[in-house]
Amino acid sequence: MKKVTVSAPGKLVLFGEHAVVYGRPCLVTAVGQRIKTTVELIDEPIFQLNAPDVSISDYKKPMSELGKGEAPKGAKFVEIAVANFLSKYPFQAGIKVTTKSQFSSQFGFGSSSASTVCVIKALSELFSKKLSNKQIFDLSYKTVLDIQRKGSGFDVAAAIYGGTLYYVTGGKVIQSLNIENLPLIVGYTGVKADTVTIVNQVAALAKKYPKQIENIYTSIQSIVELAKISLLKSDWQSSGELMNFNEGLLTTLGVEGKKLADMIYAAREAGAYGAKLSGAGMGDCMIALASPSKVRSVKNAITQAEGQIINVKTNVEGVRIEP
Repeated sequence: MKKVTVSAPGKLVLFGEHAVVYGRPCLVTAVGQRIKTTVELIDEPIFQLNAPDVSISDYKKPMSELGKGEAPKGAKFVEIAVANFLSKYPFQAGIKVTTKSQFSSQFGFGSSSASTVCVIKALSELFSKKLSNKQIFDLSYKTVLDIQRKGSGFDVAAAIYGGTLYYVTGGKVIQSLNIENLPLIVGYTGVKADTVTIVNQVAALAKKYPKQIENIYTSIQSIVELAKISLLKSDWQSSGELMNFNEGLLTTLGVEGKKLADMIYAAREAGAYGAKLSGAGMGDCMIALASPSKVRSVKNAITQAEGQIINVKTNVEGVRIEP
């Protein structure tokens, strides 16, 4: 086999943002917008990347130079993923990678992690390594840490395992939850958040007020545990109420921002059971839960707050080989 195409889903965090960076659990669901990656073996010992969704066209580097020097932002994750695989499973060949996304990297759906997972999975198939999901996770998570220095890895886990997961930092626990339906309403702010910057801001706050921030993380953890139960029961009202609690704590961490707040409060005022940001905050997406009779009015309210409704399937299949 000289060529393989793999796809992986994006993700939305349901509960537990920020606390999950520090050893606490979160709940995350894989979403139907996928990244498709084709990896091809070539004779010349060079690495090639075409990723039009992040404005990368015909990026090339000798295989011996992978991970060295500067790389464009959109190429880093794929390049380091190939370098990490090569380091662990040496091979003699060049690699050509082409990625195509069904969603904009602006949305905060975890496109970098999904493309990383695709590359590791594709290489494991091409070189008949048949890596387990956990082995793919470990290599992909290492890639994220090599680049970002920080990160919990939940977006990597969602891309690999799919479905809806109860997840603890670093993949200590990756538990698939038996949830058939997750009727989320998703709104996009139009603002691209810089996850690493926001995580660092919260870390600086924790340095100044360690006890207070630790107490917030403990409270978030208790909400995650309750939300896990309510989601498994399809108790959307309780899940929504827990979203509101979680959002209050994230606001205390200073990561809500006015645009998200406007959309979240609009959703609640239109009758949502609850609403919160999803991800690092200060931009990207918010989520809400509502009764079927209120869905239309909640969506309209989010739109009137200048948010964009994104239709997403949740709880979808993880990484897979494409025909």
